[in-house]
Amino acid sequence: MASLTHRLLTVTVVLGAVQLLSAYSFHNCIEDPNSDVSRQSFKCDHREQKNLSAIIHDLPTSVVNLAISFNPVTFIANGSFVHLPNLLNLTITNNYLETLEEFAFQNLHQLTSLNLSCNRISELNPRLFNDLNNLTFLSLTYNKLKQLPEGVFSSVFNLETLIMRQNFLTKFSGIAKSVSQLKHLKKLDLCFNNLTSLRHSNVSLPKSLTIIYICRNNLSTLGCKPWFLRSIQLLDLSYNFMLPTQAFRGLDLSHVNNLRFRSTNVKIMEFLSISNVYAGHIDFSGLNGLKNNTMLMEMCRLLRSKAWNIKKMLLGNNGILNLKNDSLYHCPKITGLLDLSQNQLKSIGCLHFLNGQTQLRSLSAEHNHLVSLPSCVKQNTVFHNLEEVSYRYNRILSVNSHAFSHTPNIKTLKLNINIIAFLHQTALKGLKRLETLRLDNNILTDLFQSNFEDLYNLQVLNLRNNRICVIFNGTFHNLGNLTTLDLGGNKITHFDSSGLEGLKSLSKLYLDDNNLKIIDTSIYNAFRDTLTVLDLKGNQIRFLSESISFSPFMNLSKLSDLKLDGQQPHGLTILPRAFFRGLFSLRALYMTNNKIFNLAPNAFDDLTGLKFLTLDNCCGTVTQLQPGVFKNLKNLTKLIVENMGIQNFSKEVFGNLTELQILQLNRNGMQHIDISALESLPKLRYLDVRNVPLSCTCKNRMLKNWTARNPHVQVVFLYSLPCPHEHKLRFHNFDTKVCYIDLGMYMFFSTALAIFLFTVTPILYVKLYWKMKYGYYVFRSWFSEQWRRLREEEENCKYDAFISYNSSDEQWVMEQLLPNLEGNGSSFKLCLHHRDFELGRDIVDNIVCAVYSSRKTICVVSRNFLRSEWCSLEIQLASYRLFDEHRDVLLLVFLEPLSERQLSSYHRMRKVMLKKTYLQWPCLDCTDPAQAQELFWNQLKRAIRAESRLETEERSESRVTENTTLEETEHFGTSDEKYYLLP
Repeated sequence: MASLTHRLLTVTVVLGAVQLLSAYSFHNCIEDPNSDVSRQSFKCDHREQKNLSAIIHDLPTSVVNLAISFNPVTFIANGSFVHLPNLLNLTITNNYLETLEEFAFQNLHQLTSLNLSCNRISELNPRLFNDLNNLTFLSLTYNKLKQLPEGVFSSVFNLETLIMRQNFLTKFSGIAKSVSQLKHLKKLDLCFNNLTSLRHSNVSLPKSLTIIYICRNNLSTLGCKPWFLRSIQLLDLSYNFMLPTQAFRGLDLSHVNNLRFRSTNVKIMEFLSISNVYAGHIDFSGLNGLKNNTMLMEMCRLLRSKAWNIKKMLLGNNGILNLKNDSLYHCPKITGLLDLSQNQLKSIGCLHFLNGQTQLRSLSAEHNHLVSLPSCVKQNTVFHNLEEVSYRYNRILSVNSHAFSHTPNIKTLKLNINIIAFLHQTALKGLKRLETLRLDNNILTDLFQSNFEDLYNLQVLNLRNNRICVIFNGTFHNLGNLTTLDLGGNKITHFDSSGLEGLKSLSKLYLDDNNLKIIDTSIYNAFRDTLTVLDLKGNQIRFLSESISFSPFMNLSKLSDLKLDGQQPHGLTILPRAFFRGLFSLRALYMTNNKIFNLAPNAFDDLTGLKFLTLDNCCGTVTQLQPGVFKNLKNLTKLIVENMGIQNFSKEVFGNLTELQILQLNRNGMQHIDISALESLPKLRYLDVRNVPLSCTCKNRMLKNWTARNPHVQVVFLYSLPCPHEHKLRFHNFDTKVCYIDLGMYMFFSTALAIFLFTVTPILYVKLYWKMKYGYYVFRSWFSEQWRRLREEEENCKYDAFISYNSSDEQWVMEQLLPNLEGNGSSFKLCLHHRDFELGRDIVDNIVCAVYSSRKTICVVSRNFLRSEWCSLEIQLASYRLFDEHRDVLLLVFLEPLSERQLSSYHRMRKVMLKKTYLQWPCLDCTDPAQAQELFWNQLKRAIRAESRLETEERSESRVTENTTLEETEHFGTSDEKYYLLP
């Protein structure tokens, strides 16, 4: 026990871990999607797992109903169900079970039903059922039990039904002793065993036991005490071929109300004389001694002599060849059922053999050799009390005129599963109270108006699986109370215009497996307000165009179930627009096994009340469902779209199914499922994606995470889903690190780029600050159409020159520059920032406007000029205009000598000096300062008057004939009246 306790504790811990780690999916089981309460009903079928604990290890503790079938399980270990304490119903059938350990069902204190049928169990441990205190049903059918251990049922004291048929039990005494303590046992089934007698030790059966089946054993005697079966009400001893009559001598069967001993060696006459069983409770079927009329009449006389009334007489399987008029005349009055099934009757005429049995209510002559039903119009005896007649499973070929005139009040007539080819037009004449008529599985070809003209009260008419081709006008004209008409499995090609007229109450119409090619709306007029079920599957309906004039279902406002499955041989091919218009009450639509090329986005728009839709295998070529195809199906709860070749699962397609609970997507082609689509289904609780090639890639990383954290949706067999290209891997645990590796790579490049920008930006700031600033302001001006305005103004410049200078040099500008260029007869108009800039305007805008409103820009360069940010901007703007527009617009005037070292930090200015003219203000200590200044002003005026457009490249090269250094320019005042260009 210590080791067992340790094992159970280990299992509990492991299971607890599984519950924490597992998603809402199970390795080998499926929760029943139709169960009203979640996590309570499971099926674990057709798995390849041999270990039962492995099959059910991940089930939740809330399980109430569990079925484990068709698995190669051979062994149930101790504590296998210890984690399922709430189990009420456990079914472990059709497995290979051989061994059950003594504590296999430990902790199942709530279990009420246990089914271990169809296994290979040969031995039961005495303590196997110790914890099953509430068990009421136990089945051990079809196993290999030979005996029961003592006390095996001692703990299941609430057991009511015990079934041990089809085993190898031989000792009834052991069985009797085992069940003697079951005070609540009601039913014991021991059929198909090897019992030879009912001998028992000094024990008695429970008083509660009322039903015992001991059929198909090898009983040659009963051998039980006379009182042993005193409380039994149903005793089945059938097919104990060696059981003699004398076995019942002295046996008290006074409480038996159903005694069966067909196919035994019991002589009925002798039995009736020695038994105290009431004859009306005996099943006389299978007693070969009753196959001739003499023995039958003799038995009837004996029964009548005891003044017994018989409610039912079962005479089936007695080999009766024929019945004469007086065969049952001497029998007591039969008020209920007379069963003549499984005999060899070839004719029953007009029931002449029922002479004197006018109170009979039900007659069954199934499984005989009847070939026809004759006309009974001249029959004198009428059986007014007969309400049900069954002639199923015969060889009836024809039903003649007035075949039921002698049974005018029957309510149920079963003529199905015969070979009826001829049904006379008046064969059913007079059956005005008939409610159910079965004519299915015959070979009828034609129906006529008069066939059913008297069946005013008929409610169910089944004509399935005949050879009817056409429904003629008026066929059902008088069937105003008919609610169900089954015409399936025929060869109907069309209906006459009034073929279905008169069916004012029809609720269910089955037309499946016929040859209908169109849906004729006119035939539904009679029952358009009552029809709820219409079955059209397996016909030849096909559409070649999406356009139809009107919906064939327009007037069927009450229709709730519509079946259009499997149209042959081509399928529907096309689903017309507004095909389902008018079906506001439709709840279930079946469209499987069609070959629809395309599902239009508005295909189901009118089915606003639909709850169930199956498109399984209907649209093999529809690989992409159109967005919005299900947009109006807001009440849909179950959708089956299996094997459609779907390759897209998106929110645009499935996002509006807000009430969807069950979604079956198995056998489709999508490799990726959009998580947003699943998250848009708030009530989804069952998702089947078996045989869907979901790729084990980063595209499905979110899907994998969703399945692992979603507590409400069951993903069927998630742990068995393989990776398409790696069959050894599983979808639920494929490696997602590669997805994070990609992200790491992106992070690396992003970080590297950021570091690069942080490193380069300061350099760019120093080297390209003004260029970027210039570009910014030019772009801003362009964006506000300033650029266009400035270019237009440039063609008609307001100023001859814009003077760029530092405020410290303002004295020279005002005393020297301004008088010489604007005064003294000069006609130049200059732009000075302190005088001509627009007040309130951004200073940079003023600078840009001044540069582009002047033909030239004169920079008065000094040491203070070089240190001024605004002066630098002005020369930058002018130089950009110089180089970018190829205009000779910049003049440099040096007020003082500047060495190359002092200019080295001003790359742009040095570049200008290498390309353009510059002037040096004469120094005051030169030989003739007045002449030098006059020459300076003449050269500056000439430069201002010069054309702005640059000369051609050849002329420029010819002009640049001298190379002058910065030091040479310092002697500008003493040279010829010539200014120098530095290449």
